Amino acid sequence: MSVILFVSSHSINAQVEDSLSFIKSRKISDADLLKKREETFITGIPNFSSDPVTGFGFGIRSNVYWNGERTNPLFAHTPYLAKLKANASYYTSNARELALSLDVPYYNGTRWRFKIDFKAQQNPANLYFGLTELTLDQLRLPSTPVGGETYVTYAEYDRARKTLRAGEAGEADFVTDALSNRFRETEYMLNLKADYAIGNGKWRIMGGYEIQHLSYKTFEGEEADAINSITGEETTAQNGFSLLQRDFDQGNISGLDGGWISLFQTALIYDTRDFEPDPTKGFYFEVANEYSSKYIGSEYNFNKLFIQGRAYKKLPFGKRTVLAGRLGIGNIFGSKVPFFEFQDQWSPEGSINSLGGKQSLRGYRANRFLARSLWFTNIELRYRVAEAKLGKQSFGLSVTPFFDAGTVRNRWRDLNFKHIKYSNGLGARIAWNQSTIISFDYGISKEDKLFYVGIGQVF
Repeated sequence: MSVILFVSSHSINAQVEDSLSFIKSRKISDADLLKKREETFITGIPNFSSDPVTGFGFGIRSNVYWNGERTNPLFAHTPYLAKLKANASYYTSNARELALSLDVPYYNGTRWRFKIDFKAQQNPANLYFGLTELTLDQLRLPSTPVGGETYVTYAEYDRARKTLRAGEAGEADFVTDALSNRFRETEYMLNLKADYAIGNGKWRIMGGYEIQHLSYKTFEGEEADAINSITGEETTAQNGFSLLQRDFDQGNISGLDGGWISLFQTALIYDTRDFEPDPTKGFYFEVANEYSSKYIGSEYNFNKLFIQGRAYKKLPFGKRTVLAGRLGIGNIFGSKVPFFEFQDQWSPEGSINSLGGKQSLRGYRANRFLARSLWFTNIELRYRVAEAKLGKQSFGLSVTPFFDAGTVRNRWRDLNFKHIKYSNGLGARIAWNQSTIISFDYGISKEDKLFYVGIGQVF
């Protein structure tokens, strides 16, 4: 990729500099500006991520940053002139992912920002608990009717799933339900986005197009972990029926056949953050929408609306103490929405898994609570405890206590403050050259205690 595509300090004359007045209000803090690196540099780290669903992951996460020189009028007002991200990961659950992303904010000093994303991934460890507000109930075995035995903790539930039971029609004599709520997803995705800054640059409008191909597999009859119900010994047995397959066969859900999904994306954004990867002050607000229809080449018809607001406030104690908060509200419209669209809320800054997992409720498993409508909130206190500089590399260590809450409903007009699920915990953040954030989170809920390792702030 040629660097002539990006702004350099020698290519911006006085006339262009005057045209950049619309981003002057988004100046990076003086302390962070002193530590911001010039020119081009690469950050690459081994990916030793950990997730309670996909397991322990390893691979490589790399970023190439084009920052330009300090004399560049954009230097103090943008996180970078351009960033190329390349990630490759493999997990102990046999999940694997390749992701490539190019981000060019304020292209050549204009109001335009361009993003290109590509992803190829396969994950056999996805979880499915249902698609209605009944998922707010306590954990229950797929073979247990509503009103039957439930489990308070995920550990109790997981043991009960693995305990051998007599097979039903079409199953072996004795089966395990260890994989009854798991499924494999294979995805290929290409996304193109562009946004344009309005007025003083705080408002932006965005348009994008995404095309993806999805395929799914459930695990009926496959060998899986089991527990002898009499002796308590660990063994293996054939897996019983799949909850996802059963709901599909009964007409409760659609989309298990996968196929091509074509999406037209639009968003209205208000953004005053001083430094996108790790803000110390400012606000971010968006109204984001995804439209899928046979008229644009999709096999499914639906519309997804997501609204979120984030706020960042630097507090007057410590080297770098930031109070950060987020509130998100989403709804899916359409009579035959594929089940996989319930699993995330689309945002121009990256999809958010909902509800449960490292991006929303960190004390619950991913996709633990799913329905057509939802709201959730996150609050973090990001307290910098140490900073160090090793050669040209700068590092910062922060501790981050957090609190998460949210709920789901079958209809948006039923969203309220009842049946809210909560989690809390403690995190740590390592800021590498400011733009690369390595995050560690330990979330606690009534059901579980979960540990996550990843790249980037949660929000």
